[in-house]
Amino acid sequence: MSWPRNRRAKRPELFRPSCPLAGKRRRGKWGKTQSITQPEGDVDQFRKWGLVASTSSACHPHHLSHSITISQKGAKKADGILCVSVSTLEARMEGSEDNGQLGFAGIDSGHDVYQRAVSPNTLLFDARYTSTPEIPHPTVTQLHSYNPSTPTLPNMGSIEALSSSTTFPVLDDPRPDDTSLPAFMVSTTRGFLPRAHPVATLPEPFAPLESLLARMPVRTLSGEPGLLAESKFGEAVLAELPDLTDEVERFAHDLPVMNALYRDYSFAASAHLLEPCHERFVRGEPYGLARDRLPKCIARPMARCAEITGFKPWMEYAGSYALYNYRLEDPEQGMDYSNLRLIRAFEHGLDPTSSEAGFVLVHIEMVKHSGPLVKGATSLLSLAAEHPAPSCGLPLPLPLPLPQRRAVNTALSDILAALRRINAAMETMWSKSRPASYTSFRTFIFGITSQSMFPHGVVYEGVPPEEPQSFRGESGANDSIVPLMDNLLQVPMPDTPLTTILRDFRDYRPSNHRAFLGHVADRSAQLGLKRLVLALDEEMTAADGDHDHDHDGDGDGEEERKEAVRMSRRLWLKILHQVRDFRWRHWCFAREYILKRTSHPTATGGSPIVTWLPNQLQAVLAEMEQIYVGLKGRDGGEWALGEEISDIMDLVGRQKEMLRKEVGKYCAERGVSRS
Repeated sequence: MSWPRNRRAKRPELFRPSCPLAGKRRRGKWGKTQSITQPEGDVDQFRKWGLVASTSSACHPHHLSHSITISQKGAKKADGILCVSVSTLEARMEGSEDNGQLGFAGIDSGHDVYQRAVSPNTLLFDARYTSTPEIPHPTVTQLHSYNPSTPTLPNMGSIEALSSSTTFPVLDDPRPDDTSLPAFMVSTTRGFLPRAHPVATLPEPFAPLESLLARMPVRTLSGEPGLLAESKFGEAVLAELPDLTDEVERFAHDLPVMNALYRDYSFAASAHLLEPCHERFVRGEPYGLARDRLPKCIARPMARCAEITGFKPWMEYAGSYALYNYRLEDPEQGMDYSNLRLIRAFEHGLDPTSSEAGFVLVHIEMVKHSGPLVKGATSLLSLAAEHPAPSCGLPLPLPLPLPQRRAVNTALSDILAALRRINAAMETMWSKSRPASYTSFRTFIFGITSQSMFPHGVVYEGVPPEEPQSFRGESGANDSIVPLMDNLLQVPMPDTPLTTILRDFRDYRPSNHRAFLGHVADRSAQLGLKRLVLALDEEMTAADGDHDHDHDGDGDGEEERKEAVRMSRRLWLKILHQVRDFRWRHWCFAREYILKRTSHPTATGGSPIVTWLPNQLQAVLAEMEQIYVGLKGRDGGEWALGEEISDIMDLVGRQKEMLRKEVGKYCAERGVSRS
């Protein structure tokens, strides 16, 4: 086992862009192979084997034929997903105009082909084929490979689609009993929650770790003071915890158990390293320095669990602290908030009425409503795909037919309803987790990056090369709800160092979530979703006089169509209004829970506490204003969007000015720059 330097596994030469294959086939480490060749226009073999073969865009008409090499061993197909026990996966282009280079659609645009796996021996990729008469030459657009010789697999546990892919394997059935799949896979039922309720109790060989974590919190489940209350956790780790890396390997086939182990080792790591800082905080002193060496009894098994699950070897929001850290008090009562309990906690979180419990459980309550959000987003993209936007010099599209416009509005309404439920759950944070209590358990969720407690990083003992490492800390900003909306609605972010941090945060999500968000961003852009839904070309097209929209012949059909367009525009702005509401509330949390109570300059994820959240909030406010003005929504003409939208935009203007003043005030008080 060696150190996972970054999120992407090393790619074999075959999967590097612009790699001339010249008909060569990998042998040796790739094992025995069997080829399946797809002649031009012949898809029978692809259908037979379940290989994905989606059409390239009209910009890629030169792809002629493909040869796919894949191990047959252990192949099985279920729910549109092909699972293959892999010894090799190989692809090459034959007779193409790109001189034998790897010819996947999207490579020409600078996109990459990533390796992803769901277990050490299993490959997943979408198993659908589509074709259109206009684009007769299909190309492979999704391919996910695992190289058994790669020493570290930081991205295991995901399906990542190429940017040019037209589909993403979102689950309708989360398959909660399937332990061969990663704990986190996006679904239309559970959204961004794990596929099944988290594993709460570790297997018997990990009893020493289980015992330590049960005794770790400042207040234990029994109400007695725990190891952190007396600053004895680090001492107990060194005295009691053996190196259980070999036991981790025994359970590597069970990915939910791997996620539970990752969660628990990350709790142990944060508690051990930050215990001295918590001790000083309780005494009213500055945080000072944390421990900077993680003992191998935590470091080695944690690094291995992180490799297998695809997380960083540090506490993350979804995989550890929040979304994989709940249990049901009564399984019969389901996901009702009153029935949720934390599995692990640092301070008083095992008491469900505590602020620590409330802080985590409100996030779970919010994400509980993300299933309809995912379903609405994927439905919207599917509807847009039926009416593709212009590309490669093609003429402007016809306006959406009225039935399809109505279906678009239904999908937008579903998204809006889900966001309203999410924001309503978020609002309960004020009562479930008291602002004055947050800083008392916040110490343990800091990261290493940009934190004064770790000026020289952390050395993971026993994990080569045993050099200081740095990772960002747990943060609700790593949730996938708002990034999904940013990507779907194509909200532009400013080109600033603060946006660079936003991009860096992408690496701290479950890799399947990250792949899905990337897919949504790419498909929304490819389909011209914003222009299509907002009908930005509508008046130009109608003015040409070439298309008769009045199917009833009396003008009623044309007015009905215009009202449907106005409804699309209202719904789009209302969805952005919910994103604004979410981000404004997040800023209010930062102000009331943190800025008024501590002078520490960085948030737990390592972002600047004063300026980072306003960077994204200002982007949404600016986008709403730009769309509203561009659509002439306030003008008194036929495209006016009404009083409700006018009131929303008045609020946007007031909040924009209020935010400018508040950020200026805190920057001046703390002596920091706005940028």
